[in-house]
Amino acid sequence: MQATRSDDGQRIVGWREWLALPELGIRRLQCKIDTGARTSALHALDLETFSRAGRPHVRFRLYPLHGDERTSIACSAAVSDQRQIRSSNGQLERRYVIVTPMVLGQVRQEIEITLADRGPMRFGMLLGRQSLIDGSWLVDPARAFVNDRPAVPFGNGNQPRVRTRGQG
Repeated sequence: MQATRSDDGQRIVGWREWLALPELGIRRLQCKIDTGARTSALHALDLETFSRAGRPHVRFRLYPLHGDERTSIACSAAVSDQRQIRSSNGQLERRYVIVTPMVLGQVRQEIEITLADRGPMRFGMLLGRQSLIDGSWLVDPARAFVNDRPAVPFGNGNQPRVRTRGQG
């Protein structure tokens, strides 16, 4: 499927979409498009910082399948920043920021993602407006899953480390 485009050539995205974060070992993740959020946010659990080659990194777990809390993926990434972010409930939180490629439909682009405990929220990832501006996307709030599910190989040999609750 070709990317759906508007009359003026902008790519169209629905209010929710499938995307991949291949450098994190995530082939497919459902996200909500959130034009009210500047930066994208990913539900991350068990955050732990460490150093690799003198640079700060973070490891964390996430649930890739909506509603399935038995299966989690262990991820790690370089920390690009730490920022004060106002959460959906109005509280200021200090969050780690990572930069990683995202694949949405046929488009691959680098995006910034803040890591947060989004436990009570319905979606494990919000795709913020900066990611949409960078890719020249137009949001159609009346549609969902406008783009195909991504089918991408993992990057940099970063195979997912999947753990099912009850496994050691």
